Amino acid sequence: MKKYKFKIKLLCLCLVSISFSQKILIPMDQTQNDHLKSYGIAYYALKRNINVEWLLNFQGGSFLIDSQSSIKAECKIRGVTFIEINNEVLEIYSTIEKNNMDIVLLEKAPKIAIYTPPNKQPWDDAVTLALTYAEVDYETLWDEEVLNNGLDNFDWLHLHHEDFTGQYGKFYRNYHNAPWYIDQKNRFESLAKKYGMASVHEEKKTIAKIIKNYISNGGFLFAMCSATDSYDIALSLEGVDGVHSVFDGTPVDRNLSNKIDFSKTLAFKDFSLYTDPMIYEFSDIDYPPSHNPITRGAEADYFSLFEFSAKYDPVPTMLTQNHVPVVKGFMGQTTGFNKNMIKNHVTIMGEDPASEQAKYLHGNFGKGTYTFYGGHDPEDYQHFVGDPPTDLSLHRNSPGYRLILNNILFPAAKKKEKKT
Repeated sequence: MKKYKFKIKLLCLCLVSISFSQKILIPMDQTQNDHLKSYGIAYYALKRNINVEWLLNFQGGSFLIDSQSSIKAECKIRGVTFIEINNEVLEIYSTIEKNNMDIVLLEKAPKIAIYTPPNKQPWDDAVTLALTYAEVDYETLWDEEVLNNGLDNFDWLHLHHEDFTGQYGKFYRNYHNAPWYIDQKNRFESLAKKYGMASVHEEKKTIAKIIKNYISNGGFLFAMCSATDSYDIALSLEGVDGVHSVFDGTPVDRNLSNKIDFSKTLAFKDFSLYTDPMIYEFSDIDYPPSHNPITRGAEADYFSLFEFSAKYDPVPTMLTQNHVPVVKGFMGQTTGFNKNMIKNHVTIMGEDPASEQAKYLHGNFGKGTYTFYGGHDPEDYQHFVGDPPTDLSLHRNSPGYRLILNNILFPAAKKKEKKT
């Protein structure tokens, strides 16, 4: 009998050894050749129903995938560093258990949408660049699709560099005679009229409310630059005219400041609006302000990522995975967020410790979540209208772009029971 028990134990050990011998580790520390395309490999696996283990805080947030020839081939084609491991898996699991690390199982590739206008804009969008470079599938939609319940088909939504206040990006002072500006204005006004709305700002507020409902029902929202503060401003001005007459032909409501409803916003509170069309700024949420920027220069501008408890706070830990704790700053129409105007329930994940600027925020609303990231392009410090798009093959290890791509895998995570 003892002989049979010994054989059974030996067989079990062999099976365990085999199960741990066929893994691919994609390191996400400084040894990785292409961090951005590594996310694409994880997405590639999920699309083919291959689970991915996200090793939070282990070698920069590495990925562990069952070894398959197709995965290895894709890594080689895309220039992604990978390591074939055998019994080292047990050692990795042990290290994770003993340290501020955790394992998150990614099970299903999220369906991704980018909210972006159909006509070409004289600027580019960092998320579109990141997804295209990483070879992650996405679809685009615009107001008509949103108004016709198009968001129901997607798990994750990114808001393109957008102005939800109906002021055409506050570009009036410098560009109101530019052909692209006039074309944009005409398109937006025609669309509002088509759906029976008196103004563009009314139509944009309707879009903002639909997106808020999308989040409440379990959607994941990611927004950058002006799509962050202008979105909350739009929510706060329901039924209120908060734009100058050059935009809608009607005056701003009297006592506007008393009519802002902060209870309807997601992330921001107690802000004041700039309604002057000659001021390139929406409100005092933006820090430093676009119309009076405090420029330290690219060499001196950085923000720090918070370190969270991986086992107790897995969500912000996922969203801050990186191979460096300090990330280069970058500007935008909305560069960052004034800490004094952030609601108490919002988690600050990245900040400039030397100023009042928060750079990277996350919060929950209903069954869903939202993430706001200040700035326009993590690898173009001061991006201007008409500048050429960033070539990400020159920035394949960009920490700033990694923060964007963390967000696309977040919806794929299997939910764990909260420990707090």
